[in-house]
Amino acid sequence: MSWDRKEDEVRQLLDAQPRPDLPWDLAARAAARGHRALRRRRAVRLVLWIVLLAAVCAGTVWAAVTEPWVPPPRTTTPLDGW
Repeated sequence: MSWDRKEDEVRQLLDAQPRPDLPWDLAARAAARGHRALRRRRAVRLVLWIVLLAAVCAGTVWAAVTEPWVPPPRTTTPLDGW
């Protein structure tokens, strides 16, 4: 099988470089980091849901107390006899 010259050069470069030794606990550290990120993401999502629920409850209580859909009472007497 004949290889392209560029492919041969790339293969020689890859074979010539020594491969670095990886730490023995690299997979465990990566898994722990992923678990921490997942827990953090879940905690943030939970806090946002709680804030949203509190805002909805506060808006409902405010609307029930102030009744913004009711027109304000009249403060002037109607003009009769015009």
